[in-house]
Amino acid sequence: MTTAPRTALLMLDYQLALCSQGPLGRAAPLAAQVAERGVVGKAQAVLAAARAAGLFIVHVRLAFDETYLLRTNRLARFDGYPNGRAMLRDSPEAAIIDELAPEAGEPVFDKGCVDPFVGSPLLHVLHAEGIRDIIIGGVATNLVVESTARHASDAGLQVTIVEDMCASFNPAAHDFSFANIMPMFGTVATSSDTVARLGSMADEPVGVR
Repeated sequence: MTTAPRTALLMLDYQLALCSQGPLGRAAPLAAQVAERGVVGKAQAVLAAARAAGLFIVHVRLAFDETYLLRTNRLARFDGYPNGRAMLRDSPEAAIIDELAPEAGEPVFDKGCVDPFVGSPLLHVLHAEGIRDIIIGGVATNLVVESTARHASDAGLQVTIVEDMCASFNPAAHDFSFANIMPMFGTVATSSDTVARLGSMADEPVGVR
């Protein structure tokens, strides 16, 4: 039996509704920033390097069951989802974009709020896999990415946030988060730094990754 890997890559909310500028898009300003910043290409590079290094890879998405009762965030701004029957688990808009689609053996966690640890077994699974370090990227910067960094660091995990894998609804929100918030909860890195780090890990024994 091999030792579980110690590092995981968390891919956060890279969904058609949030990243697409097509008919399934629900967040045009966010999708525009994703495109302008080249987020998908940077995320593809990190994901490929993580797979090559044998990391534990996790995908997270906002997706609801038919009842919407598993929606833990009951703020008014979330009311549009049940009212419009939006982001259902099996709907095209809730799907992860093709460029970053999960491969066999990569779990997908559905969430009913901003924070992926609330209402899901994500933290328990990370602990069960022996994970101590996580690398994260996603959209939007000041929502799921920031919430993940805060929660994970308080749960005892070491967090790396890949800045250019992230985007928000406007550049100011993204820049503020990375200048003032993210450094308090983890290490900020670039995708190129992260790919280099993962490349060096690829030659290490599985149990020390």
